[in-house]
Amino acid sequence: MNEEPDTSVRPFVVGIIGGGQLCRMMYAASIGLGLRVRILAESPDVSAAQVGSDVVVGDYTDHDTVLTFARQCDVITFDHEHVSTEILRAVAAEGIEVRPGPDALIHAQDKGIMRQRFADMGIPCPVNRLVADADELKAFGDEVGWPIIAKATRGGYDGKGVWKLDRPGEADALFAGLHGGADILAEEFVDFTRELSAIVVRSPSNQAVAYPVSESVQKEGICTETVTPAEGLTDDQAITCQELALRIARELDVVGVLAVELMQRADGSVVVNELAMRPHNTGHWTMDGAYTSQFENHLRAVVDLPLGDPGLRDPYAVMTNVLGGTVEDLPSELLHCFARDRRLRVQLYGKQVRSHRKVGHVTVTGQDLAQVRRRARHAASRLMGIDDEAETDGDTDGGRR
Repeated sequence: MNEEPDTSVRPFVVGIIGGGQLCRMMYAASIGLGLRVRILAESPDVSAAQVGSDVVVGDYTDHDTVLTFARQCDVITFDHEHVSTEILRAVAAEGIEVRPGPDALIHAQDKGIMRQRFADMGIPCPVNRLVADADELKAFGDEVGWPIIAKATRGGYDGKGVWKLDRPGEADALFAGLHGGADILAEEFVDFTRELSAIVVRSPSNQAVAYPVSESVQKEGICTETVTPAEGLTDDQAITCQELALRIARELDVVGVLAVELMQRADGSVVVNELAMRPHNTGHWTMDGAYTSQFENHLRAVVDLPLGDPGLRDPYAVMTNVLGGTVEDLPSELLHCFARDRRLRVQLYGKQVRSHRKVGHVTVTGQDLAQVRRRARHAASRLMGIDDEAETDGDTDGGRR
């Protein structure tokens, strides 16, 4: 006799605002946790909307749309940081948990607010100042020395909204091109040797875990590759980075993933560059290289479950982004990639291929960093249509030992 399904237990509903690839990968992580995910997507064909079972298409900048969506959820989290804090306060006022909350999220939304808070906390940052016009920007450059960096305080990503200015005359052109104005944060140009990423996760119960520190490779403001753990980083330096990220998460009351992007100088010291309060590109290696991915740990934190082990499964993990190139049918290239390297891991985002758009990533783990990097770069190059004849040391089993 067939038993009737038990409908007495309502699944816990996590609402994710934003339907990009981060939401898509959070959705995949939710399945094993038995969570129901509801998605507020920008359009019906975005990355997460292609795979989600409960998708609402709507405008995340519209107060009523977000509130109506949130009322069907137990907790709200994010694929991006762009939802206004005013709207999120209205959601919280109805007794719906928002994680991370608006008081934390504002520091990822507004670089000026972040820099001021970090100054109060004594967090190492570049010398900086908010400027209202070209004359103030020139005065800042004359004071700290040229070149300088100028950033839009809100809305920038993947190199957008960031300008390097080599001389005073470029300040006039910058402000003339803003077309309607924007708040500009001026910063000293930091002569760094590399960029690091310290990713931590914190729960409402104040449990926190730290992933190994990654080195991220940037080209034209876009992350193209991460190496974990960062090569040549001493234990003391790694601990300093992790403790810095954990302190920021604690003092800002972040719930979920916090990614702290750092610039490392030649003397080994670091300054904070950017923050993200959601799963982050520099943590994509965790899907296949860590015991618990950043996506699963983010969801565990959001629903206040004990956090999982952030440790590496192998000594090294290299993640290489697949940027839109000449290959439009990405799945067709998997035949070559998987035949060549059976331990290769690939994530495709279901996005239309456009030049330099992030459309997927590959992850390779192993014992030998040089070999792992070659394997990852070869697979990503193949998916981008770039001629790369780098060999995998003749080992099509992916260097298994």
